Amino acid sequence: MVHSEHGTDGISRRLVLAAGVGLAAVAALPHSSLAQNGAAPTRPTSGDSTMSSGLFATKDGTNLFYKDWGPRDAQPIVFHHGWPLSSDDWDAQLLYFLGQGYRVVAHDRRGHGRSSQTDTGNEMDTYASDAAQLFEHLGLKGAVHIGHSTGGGEVARYVARHGGNGRVAKAVLVSAVPPVMVKSEKNPGGLPIEVFDGFRQALAANRAQFYRDVPEGPFYGFNRPGAKVSQGVIGNWWRQGMIGGAKAQYDCIKAFSETDFTEDLKAIEVPTLVAHGDDDQIVPFADSAPLSVKLLKHGTLKVYKGFPHGMLTTHADVLNPDLLAFIKG
Repeated sequence: MVHSEHGTDGISRRLVLAAGVGLAAVAALPHSSLAQNGAAPTRPTSGDSTMSSGLFATKDGTNLFYKDWGPRDAQPIVFHHGWPLSSDDWDAQLLYFLGQGYRVVAHDRRGHGRSSQTDTGNEMDTYASDAAQLFEHLGLKGAVHIGHSTGGGEVARYVARHGGNGRVAKAVLVSAVPPVMVKSEKNPGGLPIEVFDGFRQALAANRAQFYRDVPEGPFYGFNRPGAKVSQGVIGNWWRQGMIGGAKAQYDCIKAFSETDFTEDLKAIEVPTLVAHGDDDQIVPFADSAPLSVKLLKHGTLKVYKGFPHGMLTTHADVLNPDLLAFIKG
């Protein structure tokens, strides 16, 4: 089922634009200004709510930073962030769904944000295992798991391998990397490995500049004609990226680009929404969302015309109500 929503320099810059603009082959459509209405809570949380954050130690001693806000007896909505960011990237959604009365949970993946800066375990199997241990500790049942970009891959693997016994009610993949990003004989429409080699080279050469170029250009579509650029959003992306560990983020490029989630998608039993902008310059639409929904048993594809990769920030006013409708549906 397909729906459509209408929205109104240096080496690192060249590498990002080559990956996003040259290979995505999507229309240069203007988008709306940064979302505001959908980012605010609709009502204050009730008095029996608790708001906490802290560190959880996994079996291998990695400390995961997490947020756990809202009524403990409410349905949990769990957010999985993209590379190289943190749980802070979900601020607009955390506040919105907290205001709707849900329990909202988000963690910083190992090596990212305020979690341990790991030099091992920076791959999808461990990411999913880390998440499973944390969610077991928090006692989450009947949760809705929402993943953006790399976080969408984490959701697919977590739900497929650890989501049984009533732990997961629904899943959402937003601008997500599955089924697989890199080009191969099995995936001829993917991005060449040289694109991701370029990411690694740019990160190693000047991570601080690379993490400025990505949000200034393709991530939020700020390189499109007529785009309304937000320096605050750019600075927040840079801040989140630079807090994390360079080694873990370097390793994660392989994880998000080369991991094949085909079997994970086939194994998911719960209703799953696949939401993607058709002007995504980071994870090209044609080789991701429509392929993923074909592999899902209970998948729904929702296409957002002209929306960028970072639409959870730029178009929260559109995305948040759509997510709420799916969760309630």
